[in-house]
Amino acid sequence: MERQQTELVRGFPTNYLDKDISFEGNGAQFGFRPAGSALNQGRVLLQQSELDAFWGLPGGRVEMLESAEDALRREMREELRLEVEVEGLLWELENFFVYRTVPNREMGLYFLMNVPSGSDLYNAKGVIQTQDELGTKLRHRWQLLDSLRDLDIKPTFLYDVLPELPDVPNYIVHRDTT
Repeated sequence: MERQQTELVRGFPTNYLDKDISFEGNGAQFGFRPAGSALNQGRVLLQQSELDAFWGLPGGRVEMLESAEDALRREMREELRLEVEVEGLLWELENFFVYRTVPNREMGLYFLMNVPSGSDLYNAKGVIQTQDELGTKLRHRWQLLDSLRDLDIKPTFLYDVLPELPDVPNYIVHRDTT
């Protein structure tokens, strides 16, 4: 009988690598999400998928054996084609919401990040379109912090916290009911 060998990286089988930390069970979904808050002249960078009506902060999913900061940098390379600088953690979020009729629980780490000042995105006026690694079309725009409520933004706790960023990371439990 031939024994199959499993390659290990840092003590973990490689078949665990490149897997999003998300799962489904008992009719609900769980995900681990990093997101970035990029500020520019009193504005924040927002992202909208062609699949959704709402806007949010750009981000994605953390993969196994990947730090949330590394995941955010990877997602920004995939979605924005940019290398961003992650400055630090703003919010630790336990987010409960319903997405397309499915209850969700999300653990989110929201970071302050810098978009390169010489990039087309940093200097954009209006909407910039990109696509993610799966081909989903994404729209990005800078929104004035004093007019956030003009848009449907998820999670809704962002309306209150984005205009005044914390000096130290805050832990938030949030339930979106809309």
